[in-house]
Amino acid sequence: MPAKPTLASVAKAAGVSIPTVSQVMRGTGRISDQTRKKVLQAAEALHYVTDSRAASMRSGENREIGFVLNQFANPFNAEVVSGAVELLEAEGYLVSILDTRDDAERQGRQLRDFIRNGRGGLLWVPALETSAQTLDLLRTHRVPTVTFLRHISPDFDHVGIRNAEATETATHHLADLGHRHIAFFGGTGLNPVRKDRIAGYQRAVQARSLAAPIIWPSPDTKRAGMEQMLKLRAAHPEVTAIVCNGDMVALGACYGLMRAGLEPGRDVSIIGFDDTEDASVAIPALSTMAVSPKRLGRRLARTLLDRINDPDMPATVSEVSARFVARETTGPAPTG
Repeated sequence: MPAKPTLASVAKAAGVSIPTVSQVMRGTGRISDQTRKKVLQAAEALHYVTDSRAASMRSGENREIGFVLNQFANPFNAEVVSGAVELLEAEGYLVSILDTRDDAERQGRQLRDFIRNGRGGLLWVPALETSAQTLDLLRTHRVPTVTFLRHISPDFDHVGIRNAEATETATHHLADLGHRHIAFFGGTGLNPVRKDRIAGYQRAVQARSLAAPIIWPSPDTKRAGMEQMLKLRAAHPEVTAIVCNGDMVALGACYGLMRAGLEPGRDVSIIGFDDTEDASVAIPALSTMAVSPKRLGRRLARTLLDRINDPDMPATVSEVSARFVARETTGPAPTG
């Protein structure tokens, strides 16, 4: 097995000094184009890769960012991560992804490892039941941190969604189409995001004097949405429209209706939440409350970069409004 390439071996192959190789690899110094090209060719031939950890120890700057979230398999999360990674990599950062699975104990282990390895910043969807000790840990080590979706401390920058506003808008739209029996569909438990979404739905139900609210829980997956839609229909055949906790459970609800011989948008109207790519390419295409996940990811990344560049600025809170996108799963309330 060949020896691991070093600055010294690259310098020897290029016929230059070690400091010259160091400057070329860091993009600093007054190095001629000819010398720079010779060094880069030698580095490529030897498969030399800069040791970023050693460089960060010398400079005091770490170019690795941690993104700690839950349910990475959810396409919404994947699109948010994609947007964040795209911007951060363009700025020279490496992003590592960790999934807490919404487990506060698992999250604690991950964040301690995160700090132990000295990463340069944190994008974070806090797990339910995140402890005060976890917050103190991040404050003590002065980790540049941006929370996402769940705003749990005024000490950290935050990017979120106006969830109640969005579901209120969705419910009003369905009421405008003549629907009176509208259910909120999806999600389990009362995490802050789902709680806000239910509250917005309930406000609109009350404001429009609609039939009594129905809150129907379901894991936010396609399979669960399909199964729970069939159960909702059996228990409440009067429901003609649902406002969903996310696009995946909404798509599952569409599959459930089709399995029952019904047509989404004609027999039962369905509005999702997020506007993932799956929503726009589904058949039928899903009407949804759009928050542009990739754009959200870029906003998260930009907020973190601002924090890294100015660690002493006041904490900021940025919340985006969702917009209704009408597609094929919404229509007038059925008559007769």
